[in-house]
Amino acid sequence: MNTKTPVGIGIQDFSKLRESHNFYIDKTSFIKEWWESRDDVTLITRPRRFGKTLNMSMLEKFFSVDYAGRGDLFEGLSIWEEEKYRNLQGTYPVISLSFANIKETNYTTTRERMNQLLTNLFVKYSYLENSGVLTDADKRFFSRMQEEEIRDSDATMALYQLSDYLMRYYDKKPIILLDEYDTPMQEAYVNGFWDEMVAFTRSLFNSTFKTNPYLGRGIMTGITRVSKESVFSDLNNLEVVTTTSNKYATSFGFTEEEVFDALDACGLGEEKEKVKEWYDGFVFGKHKDIYNPWSILNFLDKGKYTAYWANTSSNSLVGKLIREGSDRVKTGFETLLHGEHLICPIDEQIVYNQLNGSKAAIWSLLVASGYLKVLDYEDMGEVERIPNYELTITNKEVRIMFEAMVKGWFDEVEEEYSNFVTALLLNDLDAMNEYMNDVSFRIFSYFDTGSNPSKSQPERFYHGFVLGLLVELKGRYQITSNRESGFGRYDIMLEPVKSESDDAIIIEFKVFNPRKEASLEDTLSSALSQIEEKKYEETLISKGIPKEKIRKYGFAFEGKNVLIG
Repeated sequence: MNTKTPVGIGIQDFSKLRESHNFYIDKTSFIKEWWESRDDVTLITRPRRFGKTLNMSMLEKFFSVDYAGRGDLFEGLSIWEEEKYRNLQGTYPVISLSFANIKETNYTTTRERMNQLLTNLFVKYSYLENSGVLTDADKRFFSRMQEEEIRDSDATMALYQLSDYLMRYYDKKPIILLDEYDTPMQEAYVNGFWDEMVAFTRSLFNSTFKTNPYLGRGIMTGITRVSKESVFSDLNNLEVVTTTSNKYATSFGFTEEEVFDALDACGLGEEKEKVKEWYDGFVFGKHKDIYNPWSILNFLDKGKYTAYWANTSSNSLVGKLIREGSDRVKTGFETLLHGEHLICPIDEQIVYNQLNGSKAAIWSLLVASGYLKVLDYEDMGEVERIPNYELTITNKEVRIMFEAMVKGWFDEVEEEYSNFVTALLLNDLDAMNEYMNDVSFRIFSYFDTGSNPSKSQPERFYHGFVLGLLVELKGRYQITSNRESGFGRYDIMLEPVKSESDDAIIIEFKVFNPRKEASLEDTLSSALSQIEEKKYEETLISKGIPKEKIRKYGFAFEGKNVLIG
């Protein structure tokens, strides 16, 4: 690459990228590694914008008979150095399709979009109808697949039947490439049609990849490894390659050497350390220092630091899971935002219907999606349980995205929330009560809309509130929750970064209990008494903060009503 090489942003078609002579880091060694693995069906999971679609396009252009004689696309790349592979180019029928754009909000339109993809394939291969290889029954099936309404029994067998027709015509079993297989499944989970979606895709995948005698080889890509029980039941010929696998570890994403070479070629060599801080951090298998291509390409093109990848990824599911998660999920997220490490179990088989109640499922999704990276993990040997992993936020870009996401939770009450924070810093109790009641009344349920809403318990709300404080007062206070101090665990502690200028603050939350208290005022008194009895201030005093610089507040809740004292 030189400084005049154009950086094409968003080009996912391999032939277009090569024909336009755009910047390209050679990943054609993936062709050889995959071909020589001899695996029947391979599932590769990687975060968004990591070159999955481009690599699938590269495989199609290399193997497909539709691109026979297009060796020019591969000249100068590593795969073209071996005669064996030069002779292999353009010699296989290839069925290629992508679910990347199927992001509908209900099952009916999702199936309509999938039907259209399948119909388009049969239109593409319409020459088979008059080729002499189809029986009358085959021709009737071919015709049904081009109708406006396609029944499920035909749709789930479509790729199976097309494989048969192509094998007869070319006398070679076709390669099937399915990109972003799990996109409609994520939408199905978010929008409430998971069971219908799973039933259909299980049948489709089973007929295409398991019971298909006409399949040469297959590759699926996606972000997550959806649990075998959900969609891959009985698919025992599936080779699964996740972010913790060593296989194909450098085929998706850019290595540090590749990134630094590109920076030098663009005259940006002095930016290496800052680029590393912003965009490094992904770990695939034993390979560390993997960079996401989308951010690097944008930086090479624009020379500006911003959250390119995190802002283009679909963050809605991640935000929903953290915002509505239990107090322990929010506390874990708080730990991560502090820059600390989180130790928790990870199961790489994502079970979507467990996401509402399982911390392991949520952290597993965040790892698979690239928002968290694995620093270390338990070697379980023969022990049959989910191993613990040491996790942290991937890089600065992701941290900025998370902070923006937390701020976004309070968009609806931005003015009231900001006014509350100001009143807290000024020790204005009347204003604190006024603004906190506004905030609580308007967004209390926003943090508590999971499968078992707590109705009266404020834990999910107040831990979301803590995360908001953490982001809002970043740099001014060290904010922690649910930590040990004195003889118990305080709810919230704000420790000033510059102790001489700001007071420290301790906050205790209490829920009104009619069996123990006559009024909300009694609940408030109980919260304040607990701060004193449990000596929560000891941690602050041990750090040299004088008692007179420590403020203590009780927050008493009765439903959405709050009394602060």
